Amino acid sequence: MEKFGKSQPVKRVEDTRFLTGQGRYIEDAAPTGSLRAWVLRSPVAHGMIAALNVEDARECDGVHLVITLADLEAAGIDVSMDGATVKNRDGSDGASPERPMLARGRVRYVGEPVAVVIADTLEQARDAGELIELDIDDLPVKMDVKPGGEALHDDVPDNKAFDWGTGDEVATEEAFRSAAHTVALQVEDNRIIVNSMEPRGCFAEWEDGRLHFCFGGQGVWGLKSQMSAKLGLDEADVKVTIPDVGGGFGMKAFAYPEYFAVAHAARTLGRPVFWIADRTEAMLSDNGGRDLTSLAELAFDDDLKITAYRVTTRCNLGAYNAHFGQPIQTQLFSRVLAGVYDIQTAWLQVEGIYTNTTQVDAYRGAGRPEAIYVLERVMDRAARELGVDPWELRRRNFIKPAAFPYGTVTGETYDVGDFSKVLARAAQEADIAGFAARRAADGKRGKYRGVGLCYYIESILGDPSEGAEVEFLEEGRVNIYVGTQSNGQGHETVYAQFLADQSGIPAENIQVIQGDSDRIAQGGGTGGSRSVTTQANATLAAVDAMIAAFTPFLAEEMGVAEDAVEFDGETFRAPGSNLTPTMLEAAEMARAQGRLDLQRHAARARLPGRSFPNGAHVAEVVIDPETGHSAVERYTVVDDFGNLINPMLAEGQVHGGVAQGLGQAMLERVVYDEDGQLLTASFMDYALPRADGVPMIGFTSEPVPSTQNPMGMKGCGEAGTVGALAAVANAVQDAVWDRGVRQVDMPFTPLKIWEVLRDVSDAAE
Repeated sequence: MEKFGKSQPVKRVEDTRFLTGQGRYIEDAAPTGSLRAWVLRSPVAHGMIAALNVEDARECDGVHLVITLADLEAAGIDVSMDGATVKNRDGSDGASPERPMLARGRVRYVGEPVAVVIADTLEQARDAGELIELDIDDLPVKMDVKPGGEALHDDVPDNKAFDWGTGDEVATEEAFRSAAHTVALQVEDNRIIVNSMEPRGCFAEWEDGRLHFCFGGQGVWGLKSQMSAKLGLDEADVKVTIPDVGGGFGMKAFAYPEYFAVAHAARTLGRPVFWIADRTEAMLSDNGGRDLTSLAELAFDDDLKITAYRVTTRCNLGAYNAHFGQPIQTQLFSRVLAGVYDIQTAWLQVEGIYTNTTQVDAYRGAGRPEAIYVLERVMDRAARELGVDPWELRRRNFIKPAAFPYGTVTGETYDVGDFSKVLARAAQEADIAGFAARRAADGKRGKYRGVGLCYYIESILGDPSEGAEVEFLEEGRVNIYVGTQSNGQGHETVYAQFLADQSGIPAENIQVIQGDSDRIAQGGGTGGSRSVTTQANATLAAVDAMIAAFTPFLAEEMGVAEDAVEFDGETFRAPGSNLTPTMLEAAEMARAQGRLDLQRHAARARLPGRSFPNGAHVAEVVIDPETGHSAVERYTVVDDFGNLINPMLAEGQVHGGVAQGLGQAMLERVVYDEDGQLLTASFMDYALPRADGVPMIGFTSEPVPSTQNPMGMKGCGEAGTVGALAAVANAVQDAVWDRGVRQVDMPFTPLKIWEVLRDVSDAAE
């Protein structure tokens, strides 16, 4: 059979549930009669807590508990939040200051949790919270991303979290010294707030000596481990579940302080306790994304081949280490440092700085969009300064197909790629030949049109191993238990479809079970675009286990030798036997004979290496110089995702990723004032893309199958965002370049565009 020849654009089965109001999100899943939690947060960005008195709040009507850090510690809880660190260039560890679950004597950002009130109703909890006496002696606020300033942590000199590097600094310096041409560009990558449609939330209940903790997240096992460790419980006494999730994007992958306070309250009170953030609270306390500035430099020889690449970055970590804050702009950034170009001499140096702002952690792409944005912006600048077409400069420096597998300068191994083929298809799909006419027509109307290209590559991250278990039930129903976690990507459809393709079991008979640590013993969750590749690989292993288990049973039923039995993807067959049972029929035959051991089949599988989705994004932007208003009018994507299980779902992931990239490029920007107050703490002040701001997005698949998994697939969940930022930015730069504008950074708001055009006009007079 054509094992992977069934790639079909099947509509998402879960959408019926979601669109008819039958989804069960965290608020739907919370037990009736749950107590409600409300969080008292710091109103200032930096200060010493002079007084914290909660006694009046404890006496209020409906209040069951008021929790401070002292209460958590008195209960024996390990109150330090986890945060990964990286190694400094000198081999020492990056800074690891304590991040307490609730403030310890000092607050370091607006929104930092200080106390938690548990009451019968949210209104009662909020009213009681307003009676808490919280006096804070202000300290100077640090907002700039430079070493120095008022110390946030006594054990962190100059507020420098780390000084990290990779590559060969000396060789890179020498390459620049001897280069025929060098180009440099300072690139700003603005901070964003993730703003998932459903805010963060959780509930906890204490059942028969066990903690059941439920939250909107991206995997149950990491939090199960943390809950047991922090609360001093055996892992067997902790059950973690995840209901439907209204968007995660990396931000919901990790533990947050509120989760532990809610779990402690449920254990203390023996009652279910529920918390969910309101929108402003989420904006204040959710991990932010991006927020870095980089000096990017390229060295070229006389033939305009890149001889070296150097990036010097400073990134804003916020007030503390988030879970993966330190690795994202260092290790993850470096995965795709040189992109799709044949660069063997490079140096990346990154300094992480603490500021009086909310923590920064993973956001769709987590380090890879940041790296590609820097590289593709400086590639565009190089083309302009060197007088060569931006597409030609990229072609000249692409890794050639014959060079694969290709070892990158930062130690990755790209298995396959044909970047010139993908780029040629992009030029065709985007009608680059017609661009000059479109630009001329807009020029007659007084508008500026620009075109921008980004050629991205993605590195699929996360645990390469995953498990799958298939359970046969009565009446032909089948469960597949998976270790990943859908946040709206369509897993229920694609996993059932893939199992159906490989086993012949009708997809409508298959139910996907996820997000329950009692029912699924192990899993890697969702993040780094790992889900479909790792889960499909595990499903293949599970199907192989099913075939192996059913073969001896059916050989006996058929009266043939075991090695005569074959499965063709639909039925079992053997020469000399008229029996041709399907997988479902084989399971039913086994059930009728009491063979319950043949009703469940589990397997784990590990991918041999990462896959590297890549592709070209082409954006066309039209600017009205009178108002500064810019619009993305055409957007074309040609992706190499390898083989696709469901092209429709892949295209949907690209559309969503591009929309988020357009949001950051055109609209989104976190603004703090000099005192650390968040000025963009509601949708009155923080703009997200709307339907009229997102163009029709052309999507074409130009696959070069991966060799790193038997399906030939490459993850696609984050790729849209990785490619979108630079495509739009380069289009805006192209539109204003001939007007004398040499530097413009995201977001390209009307005011910013109008001001830079005015400034060059004033300078010319």
